[in-house]
Amino acid sequence: MKNEEMLRVGVITTTHGVRGEVKVFPTTDDASRFKKLKTVYLDLGKELMPVTIEGVKFFKQMVILKLKEINDMDQANLYRNKDILIDREHAVPLKKDEFFICDLIGLSCVSDEGEELGELVEVLKTGANDVFEIKKPDGDTFLVPYIDDCVKQISLEEKKVTIHILPGLLDL
Repeated sequence: MKNEEMLRVGVITTTHGVRGEVKVFPTTDDASRFKKLKTVYLDLGKELMPVTIEGVKFFKQMVILKLKEINDMDQANLYRNKDILIDREHAVPLKKDEFFICDLIGLSCVSDEGEELGELVEVLKTGANDVFEIKKPDGDTFLVPYIDDCVKQISLEEKKVTIHILPGLLDL
């Protein structure tokens, strides 16, 4: 399985207790989805390790997972800072005009007047609305709010985001 086919749903931050449970920072919009997952993959760099979820608890903004393959704190410690991935077939279905962030990163950004703006390098979660970070050809970056007034079209097929530059947006 290639990593492009995988979606990150969390990152193991630390151990929890002595039985091998791990604390996970969720990178998905809906942390409760961990209750529905049976198999996830740990990204070990050179390979993906399938693991089975045996238990799920929630504590503050964290998810605590008991994985069948990890049975003590020392073993759990080996997987700190590892991404937890799922395959796309287990992803939450997207609504119209929703996208996975990993599919947006790397898209070419152009103005609605045809000017090349740069590459979308990050999607920032702000609470009110997401914000696109765009890297210009000269290496500088600028931010664009992901709102209808600014982001006019996203085409995964064309690998392109069309943006309306509001007055003052590039003046910073």
